[in-house]
Amino acid sequence: MRVLGPGLSAGRLLRLRLPPRQPQPPGPRLSSGRPAAAGALERAMDELLHRAVPAMPAYELREKTPARAENQCADFVSFYGGLAETAERAELLGRLARGFGVDHSQVAEQSAGVLQLRQQPREAAVLLQAEDRLRYALVPRYRSLFHHISKMEGGVRFLVRLRADLLEAQALKLVDGPHVREMNGVLKNMLSEWFSSGFLNLERVTWHSPCEVLQRISEAEAVHPVKTWMDMKRRVGPYRRCYFFSHCSTPGEPLIVLHVALTSEISSSIQTIIVKECPPSETEERNKITTAIFYSLSLTQQGLQGVELGAFLIKRVVKELQKEFPALGAFSSLSPIPGFTKWLLGLLKSKAKEHGRSGLLTDSESQEIAELTGGPALETLQTLLSSSEWAQSEQLARALQAPLMRLCAWYLYGEKHRGYALNPVAHFHLQNGAVLWRINWLADVSLKGVTGACGLMVNYRYFLEDTAANSTAYLGSKSIKASEQVLSLVAQFQKNSKL
Repeated sequence: MRVLGPGLSAGRLLRLRLPPRQPQPPGPRLSSGRPAAAGALERAMDELLHRAVPAMPAYELREKTPARAENQCADFVSFYGGLAETAERAELLGRLARGFGVDHSQVAEQSAGVLQLRQQPREAAVLLQAEDRLRYALVPRYRSLFHHISKMEGGVRFLVRLRADLLEAQALKLVDGPHVREMNGVLKNMLSEWFSSGFLNLERVTWHSPCEVLQRISEAEAVHPVKTWMDMKRRVGPYRRCYFFSHCSTPGEPLIVLHVALTSEISSSIQTIIVKECPPSETEERNKITTAIFYSLSLTQQGLQGVELGAFLIKRVVKELQKEFPALGAFSSLSPIPGFTKWLLGLLKSKAKEHGRSGLLTDSESQEIAELTGGPALETLQTLLSSSEWAQSEQLARALQAPLMRLCAWYLYGEKHRGYALNPVAHFHLQNGAVLWRINWLADVSLKGVTGACGLMVNYRYFLEDTAANSTAYLGSKSIKASEQVLSLVAQFQKNSKL
């Protein structure tokens, strides 16, 4: 049996299947009308954690201390699985993070020892051992709990679900703070080791794949929802490819899914990919296939957010397609722009409060929009973009094309978070070495596409010979590689805007 790490075997990695939880309304429930019951639950949590979370043995005994009894970890898994309320699970995780992390007094003591040794001439072995003691002191206690759970049958599956719960609790603001964020990071790093590329299998989906696989992929589709079985059949049929990663211990179970369209050019509209009717018996004409379009990437396990799976999957699929189609020359995404409408509405709201020229619209654009809507351009634009109806008007769509295109170019290229692209999809592709290549007008006219990104989509193009250099430039100097179209739109925005 393949060994994945200390005490962790492939056959025991992901088998545990907990019963599905019924959805619960968000919000704290621990003390709502039942203070006595809530107090009893909190006491039970504390008792469980003190029993299940092992104390850190002394440094000298770290390799001689007996392993934690499996039934103590099983108690934690069982107790946690019995918590039906989101707030109850959040409370337990918060207590685990705050009460069973790093011993800061030990860290301070070992740090002082390292600093003292560095100020005196000492043998390298003495300093290295002191640094090892410091590393040991920096390990939080709950990491040992997670490590022992991972050795249980189905333990890693449980930890993936636990992290999904932790992320949900943070999003709902049921639990937060530096200790919780630290525990999330520790768990993410552990999962990254267990789900590294060497343990992942690439599998292709066809219409003849098992029904449960097709169902799982259909349900997991987060970018362009699957509407019918015929819709799903088109997405795995001629001129389409669908791949997923599974773990070596659970072949056939999708972790992350990538949909690809095989075309003769770089697509500028999602309608041509997911709406276009293809006869089920159509045979692919290989000489017409020159381009691969990555149009959907969906994670099926929310607990694996932040674990580097998407980049690995794209790289593996590129190699697979090159083997199948040696003449394939162009690789590009056709990506949504989540958050663009929300960002734009916030910008319009702030600019509408200012008097005088906003810089977001030219005088002629403001005049045309005011004439079409019968009101001040910025105010009416906020109302228009809050729904999808404007996209049905040919006149309004034509009037909004130029301003929305350059605003979108700035959003993708100029809006930053810690120096990197603010938009998460842009950040993903840019760090993989892609080029911000083309912004496409009304590329997604679905309700989700229009309300979320004003119908705009973007191609991130992968020039395989340049991806390594582009990735290094983006991650190192935060430099975005963009096409002439995008840079021209950015220049127009900067010329008009005061931002």
